[in-house]
Amino acid sequence: MELRDQTYWRGRHNVISQLDIPVPMIGVVNGPAIAHSELALLCDIVLASETALFQDFPHFGNGVAPGDGIQVIWMLLLGVNRGRYFLLTQQKLSAQEALDLGAVNEVLPTDQLLPRAKELAAQMAEKPPLALRYARLLLTQQLKRMMEDGVSIGLALEGLSAIEVMRQQS
Repeated sequence: MELRDQTYWRGRHNVISQLDIPVPMIGVVNGPAIAHSELALLCDIVLASETALFQDFPHFGNGVAPGDGIQVIWMLLLGVNRGRYFLLTQQKLSAQEALDLGAVNEVLPTDQLLPRAKELAAQMAEKPPLALRYARLLLTQQLKRMMEDGVSIGLALEGLSAIEVMRQQS
């Protein structure tokens, strides 16, 4: 039981703690993001290399319900029907498809990815600290509420489905 509690606490903590960071965040995806892509997508600005690939493989690929926050962010970014399709079919999205669907903000050649992230970070660093802090608070408030609701029940249901998979394997 302790392992399940730890898994629940860590899963919830990862998502909520990231949203508690008091300054805008820039996510950089350089290659395949097939597990926990929600962590990059929870950033305020998301940059992807041309080689980036998005998929949720670990959940349905292993017979487990996707409930660790990935279900919230992908349905939010893609829309409910596209998000459900993405999660249920293990659809792969190229960086360009992710850009076209609104999941990422820019797609760049690999060698330009970090310089662009640093350029954006420098632009933000010129702003007054309270403006940064309060902008982050305002821009994550609704997402935080959605994650609080979705991750709490999501991790419980993900855990139950994982127990069933383990039971079938033994």
